[in-house]
Amino acid sequence: MALKECTKKEAANAYELVVSVDGETFEKAINAVYKKQVKKINIQGFRKGKAPRRIIEKMYGAEVFYDDAMQDCYPDALYDAAKEVEVEIVAVEQLEAVEAGKDGFTFKAQVIVKPTMEIDGYKDLKIEKKSTEVTDELIEKEMEQVRERNSRLVTVEDRAAENGDTAVIDFEGFVDGVPFDGGKAEDYNLSLGSGNFIPGFEEQIVGHKTGEEFSITVNFPEDYQAEELKGKEAEFKIVLHEIKTKELPEIDDEFVQDVSDKETLEEYKEELKETVAKRLQEEAEKDVDDQISEKLMDLLQGEIPEAMYENQTNDMIRDFDMRLRSQGMDMDTYMQYMGVDTNALKGMYREDAEKRVKLRLALETIAAKENIEVTDADVEDEYAKMAEAYKMDVDKVKAAVPADSLSEDIKVQKALDLVKNSADIA
Repeated sequence: MALKECTKKEAANAYELVVSVDGETFEKAINAVYKKQVKKINIQGFRKGKAPRRIIEKMYGAEVFYDDAMQDCYPDALYDAAKEVEVEIVAVEQLEAVEAGKDGFTFKAQVIVKPTMEIDGYKDLKIEKKSTEVTDELIEKEMEQVRERNSRLVTVEDRAAENGDTAVIDFEGFVDGVPFDGGKAEDYNLSLGSGNFIPGFEEQIVGHKTGEEFSITVNFPEDYQAEELKGKEAEFKIVLHEIKTKELPEIDDEFVQDVSDKETLEEYKEELKETVAKRLQEEAEKDVDDQISEKLMDLLQGEIPEAMYENQTNDMIRDFDMRLRSQGMDMDTYMQYMGVDTNALKGMYREDAEKRVKLRLALETIAAKENIEVTDADVEDEYAKMAEAYKMDVDKVKAAVPADSLSEDIKVQKALDLVKNSADIA
């Protein structure tokens, strides 16, 4: 394979590559396609899948396998061509075969490449670190959260429902006097004031007592996910079966023994201080990293191709899809449940995708300017850490994560460490 021509286009980061694939490589690709497709081909006088290649080519033309063979050759040919001109392709906008024959083929590729960026002023960044002081107020807040987690619901009979209560209700919704799908439930536990139902629903439960049957009227929001209900007025018939309120335990030595391995309240508070101190330190470190990231993204200069944002968004959606599948759900079901389409889903990830792309480019640019290198020992150490973290054999980690890719990740981390170590953190 050889690059015949590389032309810079008017658009930023756009090139046209003219690439030739030699006859030997093309022949191997053609033969591989033949072996794959012959199983489906019927030729009179031969058993299915047993027709010789020369017979098939004589009947259907010498070019019968060309298109598929060229498709198989494109990725390696483009990779080699990009490597020759020292660019990294991030998107292929168009492929066009110019000529093809037994001596090989030539094609044109319209591609978008990773941009060359600039960055200055990344050393001695002014960063303000969040306080990590463990105050009495924070400890009391932590205690209250533990208390909330160990609360229980008790039935109340002597008063009307209030915000903060849990109301056990039957409900059925009607629009223009007709019930609608998803608008009915029995013995539903509704936390009043939670905002889980459409505006106005929970508020109209407040003030009613156990055993009451009544109707409420609400308006669905204009942006409601169900198209047929957007902006519509609905009547809900309600039966209030039970009112429950949260009962909090007393914070004393007995409570401490129930929720921990400590014996006294004072011992438990000391343990909480250590827990809170560790959390505050982790939060402060993350905030420092976030501040540095924001400053680096602001300092980055250059035009970033839209394709890089698209690629990152799609990668994040694929990762999310894999997590959904591991939990027994697929993306189509999720989107239907959430009332979103593909474009809306991409919009949810777009901002984070842009930040990831900009930060990565900033750190790669710094790594290049600082001539940061990654040694074989660095890569081996990282493989060992990953194996320990994922409880896997090192060889399996190496099989899953290419060394080149890991090396680039280490280089980026070294660049971030360089910036962080030089920062003025107050």
